[in-house]
Amino acid sequence: MNPIEQLVVDAAASTGAAFDVIECDPDLADTAAFCEAYGIDPADSANTILIATKEDVPRHVACVVLATHRLDVNGMVRRRLGARKVSFAPADATGDLTGMIMGGVTPFGLPANLPVWVDAAVMARPSVVVGGGSRAMKLRCPPSTLAALNGVEIVDDLARAIEG
Repeated sequence: MNPIEQLVVDAAASTGAAFDVIECDPDLADTAAFCEAYGIDPADSANTILIATKEDVPRHVACVVLATHRLDVNGMVRRRLGARKVSFAPADATGDLTGMIMGGVTPFGLPANLPVWVDAAVMARPSVVVGGGSRAMKLRCPPSTLAALNGVEIVDDLARAIEG
C-alpha cells in the first residue's frame, strides 16, 4: 500500500465503521469501466469531484455524488460557495490539493481545511464504493461512514439524477 492509500485507509478506520478495500486494475479505475469490470451497480458508486471558484485565490470544495447523478456545478455548488463562477478543478490542482490522482479521489484523507459536501442521494444507498486515493484501490462502505468524517456536510439536491 502506498502512503496515500494508507492515509485513506487510516481515515476510513478512524470513523469506527466497517469498510472493505477493493483492489482494482488502475486501467479500470474510471467509474464506468470499474463498475462493468467488477460488477458494481453504478447507483452504488460515488465519485468525489473537486470544484474550484474562479477567483484570484480559488476556494475549493470536494463534492461526493452517485455515478448515476450529475453534480449541479453552476447551480447549487456555485450558490453554496457564493461565487460568480466555478468549475471542475484541473487534474494538477486536484493532485496538489489532495495528494490524489483523478480516478482515485475520495472523501477519506482529504486536508482538514477542504469542505466535503455529500449529496443526500448518496446517503440513501445501503453501501457505496468510493475512490481509495489511487487508481489501484477503492473502498466500499455504508454512507454513514462518509457522514462520520470531520467537515462533511450532507446537502440536498447537490446533484440531479441523470435521465435515461
